[in-house]
Amino acid sequence: MSYIVNFNHVSTVGLEPSPIAEALAGLRANEARYYMNKYKHEFTVVPASESQETLVYVNRILNEERDIEFTANPLETSRFQVDNIKMAYVFYEDGLVVNVMYTVDDPKKRAVGFKLSEGMEVPKELEGKFKFARQKSKLAGTIRGSFFTIKREY
Repeated sequence: MSYIVNFNHVSTVGLEPSPIAEALAGLRANEARYYMNKYKHEFTVVPASESQETLVYVNRILNEERDIEFTANPLETSRFQVDNIKMAYVFYEDGLVVNVMYTVDDPKKRAVGFKLSEGMEVPKELEGKFKFARQKSKLAGTIRGSFFTIKREY
């Protein structure tokens, strides 16, 4: 069952198994606010159990590009296109959010982003491999983020 994320009233719906559900919900709401403000797009998530195609897509890119395979349990995904950008998100139980930004017409603007919810440690799969910048958010507190550029076609 899909869920439209409300960034005015942050809810942990779908994220309850996470030990930092409140922080993860704030991060999810932060993403929803961004897409509404920039693209007038409603950010909708579905349970990971109902979105195997999105999980396979994101996991394939992580594995083939950087040999990364997360052990954390995926809770939700989101997949959509705004303008010429295909987006895919995975929200993990440990507080990690992975997004794939894949422009349709510009291979130089394709990347995988990692965002860490406030209060979570850097996942062992990313330790020492990425530097994380900090960003303040009213909805999510302090977000740490990093990314890498996608080199291949997917």
